Amino acid sequence: MPGPETRIVELRVPGSGGTGGESLLDAVSTVEVAGDGIGRVVRPSDRLRRPAPGPVLRALGRPVPRTLEGYLWSGMTSGGAAKASWALLFPFSLANVAHWMLPPVPEGSRAATALGGICRGLLRVAGLLLTMLLVSQLAVVALDEFAMQCLAPASGCLTAVPDRLREITPLRMAAGLLPLGVVIFVLHRLSGTDWRVTTNDVTPRGVALPGDALRRTRSSALHGLHTLAALASVALVALGGPTHPPRLLPELVAWVFALALVLAAVVLAGSGVWGLRTSARRIVIAFAALVMVATAGFEPPGPRGSGIADTTVETIGAALLGVCVLFALLLVPAALLARRTWRTLPNRLRPWLGGWAAAPVLALAVLLGAGFGAGLAIGARRALGAEGLRLPAGYTAITTVWGAGLVLAGVVALLAFAIGVPVRRRKRGVPDVVPLLQDNPGDERLAARAWARSAWERRHLHHLALAVVLGMSACAAALPAARFGFHRLPGWLDQLSGVGLFALGAMAAGLLRVVYTAARKPGRNRHLGALADLVCFWPRAAHPTVPPCYALKAVPELTARAKHHLAEPNTRVVLGGHDQGSLLALVATARLLHSPDVDRERVGLLTAGSPLQWGYQRAFPAVLSHQSLTSLYGALEGRWRGLARGTDIFGGGVTTWRQQVVDGKLIGDGYRVNGTTGPLPPARPQPTGALVLGGDHWLPDPIRDTPGLRRWPAGILGHTGYEVDPEWDRAVAMAAGLERPDSPSRALGEQVPLFPDLPRFNINLAR
Repeated sequence: MPGPETRIVELRVPGSGGTGGESLLDAVSTVEVAGDGIGRVVRPSDRLRRPAPGPVLRALGRPVPRTLEGYLWSGMTSGGAAKASWALLFPFSLANVAHWMLPPVPEGSRAATALGGICRGLLRVAGLLLTMLLVSQLAVVALDEFAMQCLAPASGCLTAVPDRLREITPLRMAAGLLPLGVVIFVLHRLSGTDWRVTTNDVTPRGVALPGDALRRTRSSALHGLHTLAALASVALVALGGPTHPPRLLPELVAWVFALALVLAAVVLAGSGVWGLRTSARRIVIAFAALVMVATAGFEPPGPRGSGIADTTVETIGAALLGVCVLFALLLVPAALLARRTWRTLPNRLRPWLGGWAAAPVLALAVLLGAGFGAGLAIGARRALGAEGLRLPAGYTAITTVWGAGLVLAGVVALLAFAIGVPVRRRKRGVPDVVPLLQDNPGDERLAARAWARSAWERRHLHHLALAVVLGMSACAAALPAARFGFHRLPGWLDQLSGVGLFALGAMAAGLLRVVYTAARKPGRNRHLGALADLVCFWPRAAHPTVPPCYALKAVPELTARAKHHLAEPNTRVVLGGHDQGSLLALVATARLLHSPDVDRERVGLLTAGSPLQWGYQRAFPAVLSHQSLTSLYGALEGRWRGLARGTDIFGGGVTTWRQQVVDGKLIGDGYRVNGTTGPLPPARPQPTGALVLGGDHWLPDPIRDTPGLRRWPAGILGHTGYEVDPEWDRAVAMAAGLERPDSPSRALGEQVPLFPDLPRFNINLAR
């Protein structure tokens, strides 16, 4: 039972967007009290930069002391040239995300276990081929476009280079191989980096809770295979490609070694059996580097601009296409076998595409990887000022695919937002719940429009993305068939190729400019960090050359900080997260419940604007399963509170579903405190105007102009401003176990004495 010495520690976790300490804690200034400079714990401070207590919390009919802290983790995904360049690895990150989107494996199903292992192996092979595709595309640019064409004698490109240097073929080859070696070295170093964690993680035990699968993976051997394959791919490009063996014996020996290394890397990546120790892997990588360096002394495989090196890119692209098709086919029975785990759930809680969503994500990664390489080649040609340089013939298909994708995306977006949203609003009118939340006709009209748009986007935005990706994938599969079957492409496709050519060149130039600007001014291009926040949440599994997972650092440190406060027996800790931070707070809370030395009755969770239910739960059913979320809510006994707005595009309800208004009351299904799900009692109106249904607090937006508010922002807030809503403090008190939705509460304007036990003195200042 809470006593007079009870206090609350509210540990806030911001979401995407690089929220600072002042805006997170709603304070004038903050001071760092713990952390290592990357993951920082801050508190409000006074004028002397000393930690200050937070505002008291009204609960139990009296003020309860509250300590405000914030965990800032944006330094793990943004800031500096290195982190800004992570945007160039986005295709690799998407392939890694696809690994975590695979459907769960039902217990006791051997067929599902076998299919899951095969799908994971295919994802590792696809990730390896993506690395080879990027390096090969860069090799074509550096060796063919730059060394063989631009630096060729009497080429008219880069006239500052003397002719006597142009005539030395090994020197030209070395000029093309040097930047490739630097790129491969950087990728190798990046795949071996990781965040330094200041505390040990908690080992899950007992009942499965959300995020138990988020563990550090063994990726050292996998990143060695990627380095090996990258070095061998460059050697193959320099020697003429895998389908054109050289005629001279020295070149033929190097070609055989390079091809054997590539095939060995593919087989080992697919099987998952690495076999070699660290020292042996280093020897093999050194041998591959020696083979690549040796190609500088060989003659080019063909005349200038012959395009014989393009076969490497085309072969890797064809292999990637085959792996994607095989993965998509095998994912169908895997999803059907896993259907038993969610077939009793309502449609809005079931995985996207019935658990098949990993296939389009992998296809998007391949399309982006091919597009990035083509865009860099186009940008390099423009930077060299030589528009006459020949590009690989396969780039015509890539530009056509991206041109078709842009046209399809424009048509789909026009139909969706210009027709779909207005039709939904006119068809359904004002949602029945809006009059229950808003007390002003003007606010009701504003809220109705925002509710219609946000509800439509949460329900159908992934369908739009799926339509575009599937359309581009179909185009990518049809173009090679038309080219090799009919030996020519229709003339009308030249228009789409021109659109794609312009778009890819602009994308490459714009991306490099954004990376440069973000490196010089980290706060200016925060959208790059927000992009990294989404894809870098997941540990390395299918692709090692991705930024290190920040969840493996943030979750243990959040857990350790909460344990530090829980060591005091009168302290209750509430982890509150907004947007992406709600996932970190959720997993950290699950880790606390797994800890045997933690009193779980003093732990609470608050999520605000969380995409957990409509997004992450459906996209990652094996990591954030419905059963694990139900178990977490039951273990917390209702101390999981979720703040939601119907006007929020990215966040919605997290603990309830099937909401509807019957007889002027909001009802629905949701999690129960006994660890089950089912119908809930009608929502209870709160003094703030919010409706509390189960664990969800549906907030009025715009906020009601009620006397006694600490701050009142005007207009539609949508995804922002949850901390300033007056219902935030009530939700914190409920998450701490000090209030219940059905408990009597004071009016917002009612004064609460700071020291209720002291006698009151009336002083007449006029006398």
